[in-house]
Amino acid sequence: MQGWRHSSRRRPLLLGGLAGLVLAGPATASDQVYTVANYPVDAVAENAVAAKKQALADGQQAAFRSLLKRLVPVTSWADTKRFEDTQAAELIDTVRVRSERNSATEYLGTYDFTFRAKSIRDMLRREGIPFTDEQAPPVTLVPIWQGEPAEQAAWTGSWKGLDLENSVAPIKIEGVRKDLPRDHIAAAVLGDAGALRSFATFYKTDRVLVAAADPNAAPGRLAVTLAGVDAVGPFVLKRQYQVDPADPGYARELAAVVAQRIIEGRWTTVHTHATAPAGSGAGATDLLLSVEFRGMSEWQDISRKLSATPGVEELDVAGLSARGARVTLRYAEGAERLAEQLAQQGLILRNNGGTWVLSAQ
Repeated sequence: MQGWRHSSRRRPLLLGGLAGLVLAGPATASDQVYTVANYPVDAVAENAVAAKKQALADGQQAAFRSLLKRLVPVTSWADTKRFEDTQAAELIDTVRVRSERNSATEYLGTYDFTFRAKSIRDMLRREGIPFTDEQAPPVTLVPIWQGEPAEQAAWTGSWKGLDLENSVAPIKIEGVRKDLPRDHIAAAVLGDAGALRSFATFYKTDRVLVAAADPNAAPGRLAVTLAGVDAVGPFVLKRQYQVDPADPGYARELAAVVAQRIIEGRWTTVHTHATAPAGSGAGATDLLLSVEFRGMSEWQDISRKLSATPGVEELDVAGLSARGARVTLRYAEGAERLAEQLAQQGLILRNNGGTWVLSAQ
């Protein structure tokens, strides 16, 4: 009971506080993304009734914050702080209890919170905050544990415990196929394009990611690699998480939550609706650029010039490989004006079928 209680109490903080080439088919707005499902809640109070009431109230607010981070691109997350005093209960259409458990003073449960889509859309539009409620085509994700085989189920479970179906970037979890060559797995974790194509063949989809977790990469750290192709395109991302010896499962849960936010963030960056308050005349300023280069020295030169360009703000690298990168940035005057500025620095920014591509002259 004690171990279970400890883990359950931490997870709402993860889901509520975290967030973060075009292969996707047509995307359509979906009210499904306004449901935050399988959301854990808990509270301690003077009695079980008060604990449940507090858990539900706190859970609604946390689920609301999680929904905003699902819909809004990371470059605009700070703007959602305007809703800190918003009462989430007034925006919720239905609440469904999945499971619950209580003692004399403590309540723990998991809930599905369905928010009113129109109310959330109108709220974001009034504030001029960009968002998307278009669902990406699903991506197949294969969790791979590179430590003790007995812990593979726990790593897979960390993913299955997330709300994958209602996400703006839905994920389908698949196990490692027994007929998949071991060397292909190792190569895919390193981002090898040929190995990733093998994964696509074996899993019969163009959109497949491996999520490899290595508990032995560094002392006290869990190294996680995301590699493959999602609804936006190919990418490889590596991160490390500190492992608490008293609760090693926390690092796994954190890694899965962050990875899902990254996948969602890549989609929202590309498919965000530009919004503006009535009469403001403001337009979209968030841009995603595909950067092409011949080597790392050229990439460093492009990156330096881009970051030094007047008006470029919140520059972030969303993915990096040996010959290309994806960067997000904010530029108030739009992509055409940015192209003119960059041309003065020997850089070419061109619109290639709806994708802005940056390269050296």
